[in-house]
Amino acid sequence: MIISLDTSSDVPIYVQLRNQIVTGIGKGELCVGETLPSVRQMAADAGINTMTVNKTYQILKAEGFIEIDRRKGARILPVQQTEQRYREKLESELELLSAEACLKGMKKDEFLNICEQMFGRMQPVESEG
Repeated sequence: MIISLDTSSDVPIYVQLRNQIVTGIGKGELCVGETLPSVRQMAADAGINTMTVNKTYQILKAEGFIEIDRRKGARILPVQQTEQRYREKLESELELLSAEACLKGMKKDEFLNICEQMFGRMQPVESEG
C-alpha cells in the first residue's frame, strides 16, 4: 500500500495517515495479521515525524484496527462487532456529509450512488465470532 500525504491540507497528517490505513484495510490492501511498518520505517517512508506515526498507531489501536506488540510490531486485527459508539459516530459523520451534499445542490440519488460505489470498493473481511 502506498501512503500519500498532503502537507498543505487542513486535515492533520496523523488523521490522513489513519484514514489511509483504515481505507487500505477496508479495500483489502492490508490483510488481517499483516504487519505494518515500524514507527521509524513508516515515518522515514512517508517523510514525517515518528511522533506523528506513533500517534496514528495509538489511535488505530484504540479503535481496534491494529494491535501493537513490542516484539512483533503493529499488525492488522480481525473485524470486531460494531459498537453503539461507532454507529453514533457513523451517523454523525453521514449527517454532516449529507448536509454538505444538500447545500452544494447534490440530489439524494446521486449521493446514495456515490455511497454505494465507495462501499462497493471495500473488501469484506472475516470477523471473529
